[in-house]
Amino acid sequence: MIIKSFTFNPFSTNCHIVLSGEELIVIDPSCESESEQQHLIDWINEQNAQLTRVLLTHAHIDHIFGCARLSEEFGVGTEVHASESVLLERAEVQSQMFGMQLTPPPAPIRFIEPGETITFGSVSLEVRHTPGHSPGSVSFVDHASKVVYSGDVLFAGSIGRTDLWEGSLPILMQSIFQQLMPLGDDFRVLSGHGPETTVGRERTSNPFLVGHAPIG
Repeated sequence: MIIKSFTFNPFSTNCHIVLSGEELIVIDPSCESESEQQHLIDWINEQNAQLTRVLLTHAHIDHIFGCARLSEEFGVGTEVHASESVLLERAEVQSQMFGMQLTPPPAPIRFIEPGETITFGSVSLEVRHTPGHSPGSVSFVDHASKVVYSGDVLFAGSIGRTDLWEGSLPILMQSIFQQLMPLGDDFRVLSGHGPETTVGRERTSNPFLVGHAPIG
């Protein structure tokens, strides 16, 4: 398995690609500009593997810029939690709020179900519902490789913001303590922004977590 991460767009949003055998998936296609999108497409094409899935941890604008382009280029649809549908449908409104432009993403081909297992190549990803930053935020857990793709739930030294639509600090803290912390200290955390970290590092040094218990 190979994990390749890019940081795209003015929000410095991470896009994670996971390659296993002859298949690869994209988690959060955050590429905004033509050059960023082409860079991602060129990298995918160089792998001699088929892009089979585009997964979203959530549907805030900075995570969905490249959905339309990848769908056009590779004929692959987007998969997201059903509670993020409103954000996807209002993608253009989101972009206008920030004075930006984007090609509207196509409707998702299916809705991700919490607890399901997404498989490709030899990789299995467990879907965990981790709301709080947005209502349908999910994290993808690779138990075999001890990696979690946490979206905007948990960062190195920080947590996701909760002042956006349907955000909730108590719910976010519950998601972190009930869904991510139990994974184990040696789990790598690949988030939507910032550098890689581990569950253990955040458990012992993250100022939002140390000395705090779940709220609610």
